[in-house]
Amino acid sequence: MAQPGERPGSVGGGAGEPGTLKSAQDWRPARILLLIYAFLGAYTVFRSILGLPFQLWLAFLLPFVGVTFSLVHAVSGFGWRRAVIFLGLTLGLSLLLESVGVITGWVYGPYHYTARLGPLFLGSVPYLIPLTWFMMLYPSYVIAARLASRRWGPWVQLVAIAACGGLAMTAWDLVLDPLMVARSHWVWEVEGEYFGIPLHNYFGWWLTSFVILLVFGWIEMKWLPPGWERSPEFDRLAVLGYAIIGLGSILDAIKAELVGPALAALVGMAPWAWSAWNRK
Repeated sequence: MAQPGERPGSVGGGAGEPGTLKSAQDWRPARILLLIYAFLGAYTVFRSILGLPFQLWLAFLLPFVGVTFSLVHAVSGFGWRRAVIFLGLTLGLSLLLESVGVITGWVYGPYHYTARLGPLFLGSVPYLIPLTWFMMLYPSYVIAARLASRRWGPWVQLVAIAACGGLAMTAWDLVLDPLMVARSHWVWEVEGEYFGIPLHNYFGWWLTSFVILLVFGWIEMKWLPPGWERSPEFDRLAVLGYAIIGLGSILDAIKAELVGPALAALVGMAPWAWSAWNRK
């Protein structure tokens, strides 16, 4: 069980299970995966400018590499138990809330997915969607945990990390949603206030992220032993992942002439990445 005064998630503190992260060798798989993601993302964004061919498989390989990066970083930083719990909660709760959202329109507003993202769970949500939630929610969590004050009590830390992690995650959707709608990956059944997207959707994104991170933090605080010691440099790799994934979406939106959402996401995401990167 995590002790009072430790950060939930043990990001940035807490000795415990053997295998503390002190060697750069522990970071190598995550670094390689992030480099691959950056290369594939650059190809996707700049291929038309350079006259390179379109590759349909890249649309699925890119998020797969991003998900694998987040999972490998989580395993290296959390250990298998925490990483699997975080992954399972994210996949399960995001799929549940997305399904309820599509069927009822309550969580995010009235929308539906098309078949462009692959097979749909119960005819409502592409299986790819919960994976992309994990891909970006994990680095958003690391950012929030790095920014949380160690002076706060454990419950204040837990709620603050869940709330701030949700805001960091939702900042990405400032560009993602308009971009995916423009590509007909999903369709809004009403004309929303933000570049055609309902503001309700952004509350739903924050709420989904908040619930997942709150449940994870509660499980960790109540039932799991203290986590591994983590260096700031290691956690900066997750912050860099957040920045690279976000920048890829922003550049993609600019290429699609969605300059407004791109600028909004830049303004929304940059402070989180900058603050977490410079946190001692």
